[in-house]
Amino acid sequence: MSAEILEERRLSIQRKGGGCGGDGMRCDAASVAGAVSQRACVYCGARVVLNPITDAFHIVHGPIGCASYTWDIRGSLTSGSELFRNSFSTDLQEKDIVFGGAVKLTAAIDEVMQQYAPKLIFVYATCIVGVIGDDVEAVCRDAEKKYGIRVIAVKAPGFSGTKSTGYRMACNALMQLLTPHADQPKAVGVNILGDYNLAGEMWIIKNYLRDMGIPVVATFTGDASYDTLIKAPTAQLNIVQCAGSMMYLAHRMEDAFGIPWMKASFFGVEDTSTALRQVAEHLHDSQAKERAEAIIAKRAPVAEEFLQRYKAHFIGKKAAIFVGGGFKAISLIRQFNEMGIETVVVGTQTGKEEDYEIISSLVNPGTIILDDANPAELETFMKEKGADILVGGVKERPLAYKLGIAFCDHNHERKHALGGFEGVENFTREVNLSLNSPVWQQVRTGASYHLRAQAPAKQVPRLLGHRSKRVGA
Repeated sequence: MSAEILEERRLSIQRKGGGCGGDGMRCDAASVAGAVSQRACVYCGARVVLNPITDAFHIVHGPIGCASYTWDIRGSLTSGSELFRNSFSTDLQEKDIVFGGAVKLTAAIDEVMQQYAPKLIFVYATCIVGVIGDDVEAVCRDAEKKYGIRVIAVKAPGFSGTKSTGYRMACNALMQLLTPHADQPKAVGVNILGDYNLAGEMWIIKNYLRDMGIPVVATFTGDASYDTLIKAPTAQLNIVQCAGSMMYLAHRMEDAFGIPWMKASFFGVEDTSTALRQVAEHLHDSQAKERAEAIIAKRAPVAEEFLQRYKAHFIGKKAAIFVGGGFKAISLIRQFNEMGIETVVVGTQTGKEEDYEIISSLVNPGTIILDDANPAELETFMKEKGADILVGGVKERPLAYKLGIAFCDHNHERKHALGGFEGVENFTREVNLSLNSPVWQQVRTGASYHLRAQAPAKQVPRLLGHRSKRVGA
């Protein structure tokens, strides 16, 4: 293990086959102070889950920066309302912090109802609201009585836990929405949990299920609406794609509504084929299983043939992965295996112990496995393992480019669907274009790059304990 790694971080880093940070992976815990974690806050975790509900109104009760940070945070597409594209804030100022912001929140809800008249409002309590103690739930209850719509408080002060805590707060808010509709008669169909319709991926999955004769009752939360969500308790099965954000909701819906669940991944030929077969098996539908096999027989060979055309360009290449959830990391490792690319570094923001056990079983000895990594660790291990491409999100892109490493965006902001059989072609094409671009050869062999790489690191003075001073004070 590198001597540069913080001592407190060693238990969250493993090297498969030796040099392990401990007896097991330390995960699902608060970030180490000073480690510059790539995670977002509790509020952000809640917002990214709920934001794609197309006709919901999202009021961020806090300073304007919180609303700005999460404005249009996902590349979710809609077949209906565009309301969720906006970001609304009470914009708390110093006076509100001293005297309380509840009155301002009430006025904001009144204004929303006059101008937009939505069926559903989420009110997010941010860090400063958690400190000053505004009774957001009381304001929401009063608004529900006044206007006869659902106004749901999402208590998500950023300091109150991890990003995973925010996921649970969002799931609790969804349960508040669903519970009054629990007594509806059961219908034929499934819910899809943990797909946010990035670049239209939800529509791809729904098309497969439609061709299998399986209706989709509700989606959580890509291209969702108030009217579709309240029908969710009638479904026969919950299909959980993003386990990190939605397993908690799947368990709660099983307890409250008796809906069984299954995990599924629609990334890569192998996982997509397996998912379609397992959906039919869970529903005990022989006709759906036959139709699934017909879809796989038609689509899988086309995707595999497309991949084979590029495979010669991938042999010998090495990949690093750093994504949000463990389930996505597992799918990406399998996809890279299909492509002939070895995964040498893999990490997640919110993976669980069972995720890391599966990850360890899929990678080769010597592979670095990290939980809640920071940029310094990613840089250290990507350079050590000679990674050629990094798959991550918008925060990791600058790091990859500065190191002269190719990059593939597999996070919220992407514009090309990477799910399903169609996504195999898009992912293969994108990896090839980035990985084999001639620019990396120029960067890696340039004299200036070698000078920078070989120059001794400057000693950065420790600033702990020093107070910053405002200019002009």
